[in-house]
Amino acid sequence: MNLTVNNLGLIAGNGRFPFLLLDAARAHGLRVVVAAIKEETDPEMNDRAAADPENVRVHWMSLGELSKLIEMFQREGVTRAVMAGQVKHKQIFSSIRPDWRLAKLLLNLRTRNTDMLLGAVAKVLEDEGIVLMSSTAFLEPMLAVAGVLTEREPDDVECGDIEYGLKVARGIAGFDLGQTVVIAAGACVAVEAMEGTDATIARAGGLFAGMAEEASTLARRLTVVKVAKPKQDMRFDVPVVGLPTVEAMRAAGATCLCIEAGRTLLFDRVAMVAAANAAGISLVAVPTPAK
Repeated sequence: MNLTVNNLGLIAGNGRFPFLLLDAARAHGLRVVVAAIKEETDPEMNDRAAADPENVRVHWMSLGELSKLIEMFQREGVTRAVMAGQVKHKQIFSSIRPDWRLAKLLLNLRTRNTDMLLGAVAKVLEDEGIVLMSSTAFLEPMLAVAGVLTEREPDDVECGDIEYGLKVARGIAGFDLGQTVVIAAGACVAVEAMEGTDATIARAGGLFAGMAEEASTLARRLTVVKVAKPKQDMRFDVPVVGLPTVEAMRAAGATCLCIEAGRTLLFDRVAMVAAANAAGISLVAVPTPAK
């Protein structure tokens, strides 16, 4: 981590991730220049800037305005930047109006998956003198450590679903399709695509809700497995779980969550674990597989 840089650029998506990273960067004495995405960033970002105008500056722009992003960072003297916060995949591929620079980039992509697109954006930024850092650079204490994180350990059925779910999840993650699968009694109920983890969990719960108890051959408990990609680029799209994940699981009837240690960020860890314990949900972090 290069902490000699006075100005840090923050490309902010949705959720709490950008605010946590902003606070961590400020704790390291950095001045933060925020590129706030109109379609995604919480308006609270303006309040943060108003509270500390000398050290936090916010510039709003649309998702497709790559040239504006580069020009703004260059004016502000930013040479290092981080991406933090989710940008919904469907926004990236269907809702944006790209400027000339992003349109050219999109035309040159072999495939339009998230890794390919964000990797290309990172290369354009680097060519313009702006290097993307790991999105966990200031948040390493929030990375999950291996072990059972809740009062309840996974039972035998859940352990079997975790084992199977890890194989499926790592398979789809290798194709950059998604990072989450939902398993019940050795059957894959839902696979994440563009909708995101919480929506995938809700969809799995909806599928079970439509089954009559006596007609279902599956145990009516869901195990959620979320992994990093086999070649996870820690600059973007790092797996994140938090209190909303537990709330989505409780609503869907899911009883177990498995994540990867060292490559998954846990937000609001204390509140998340407390909510999981209250709901009887088991949370376990497994070691990253050896390369």
